[in-house]
This record gives sequence, C-alpha cells and structure tokens, in this order.
Amino acid sequence: MNRSASIARKTKETDIEINLCADGSGKFTIETGIAFFDHMLSSFAMHGGFDITGHVKGDLEVDQHHTVEDTGIVLGQVFAQIFSQNKNVKRFGSFFVPMDEALSFAAVDISGRPYLVYDCHIGDSKTGDMDSELFLEFFRAFTINAGLTLHTKMIYGSNGHHMIEALFKAVARAIREALTPNTGDVLPSTKGLL
Repeated sequence: MNRSASIARKTKETDIEINLCADGSGKFTIETGIAFFDHMLSSFAMHGGFDITGHVKGDLEVDQHHTVEDTGIVLGQVFAQIFSQNKNVKRFGSFFVPMDEALSFAAVDISGRPYLVYDCHIGDSKTGDMDSELFLEFFRAFTINAGLTLHTKMIYGSNGHHMIEALFKAVARAIREALTPNTGDVLPSTKGLL
C-alpha cells in the first residue's frame, strides 16, 4: 500500500514542493515564511501522524494570500494522490478538539466530491502574523484539490490562536480516522467505488 506522495507546483507567484507520508510520526520540516501558518501546519502534521517536508516560497512582498492558498492547493493535491492509490479506507472521520477555552470540530468524507462547510468565526483580523481571513482560503483550496467533503465548526472560544489551532488538529485527526484501512473486502460505498 503506497501512502506517500509528492507534488511540485511553480507559478509566477509561488514555488512549492510538498512530500507527505500518511503513515508517519508527525515530523514536519516546511517553512512558508509565515510563522503562525508554519505552526498550524506543524500541528496538522503532528496530530494527523503525517510526515511532511517541503519547500514553500511565495510573493510575501505582495501579501500572504498566494502563499497560503497555493500551499492549500499543493497539500490537497498530495492527499488526492494518496487517496487515489488507497481506496479501501474507512472513508469517514470526525473529531472534536478542545484547546483551553476553545472547542473545534471537523468531519471528513474521502468522497472525491469536494465540498467545504467552514463555520468558523474569529473576531481578530490577525492571528499571530497571519491574516485570519486566509484560513478559509487555505481550507477551500485544500478541500477542492484533495477531493474531500470537509465540514468544520468552531463550537466556541475566545482566543483566536486556540480556536484555529484546535481546528487544524481536528481536521488532521478526522483525516487520519478516514484514512484508516477498511478491514472488509467491500468499499464503503453503494456505488462500489469512491
């Protein structure tokens, strides 16, 4: 079973290469130039048990948008490659993650039908050094390119750092659960394919 993939993507705005092993130990070596985003991606890797290495160079002199969105695109494409090679998985996963006063939730379907519900409201315009509006852009790009149905919800919280970090951890744990090998011989779909 091949649970590793690599994707490289170069545009006039970004130059990104990501390597991922879905059966890792949560090792993370990637720098985007946005410290808080790096922190969230490292939490995602650690709590999903994904080994992620890569190179991200974006036009941060313009703003953070292209770097964040394109990282979502490439990370999504890497997962799509893994999903396409590993069809007989549980398919569904969901997880709640508390972090101090905050509680976030994610539910995933490895369906090949991209759809994002992002019910996440942060009061601050910035979280750390990152524009808070870009978390939606990241998850939208990731979901579309991974071919996932992803529902996210920040149940409650008052600290933006805690809320977003709990969300990244919840998404990672939900994907980890959905990627668990299916012990039966029948794919979890009435269509007979995902």
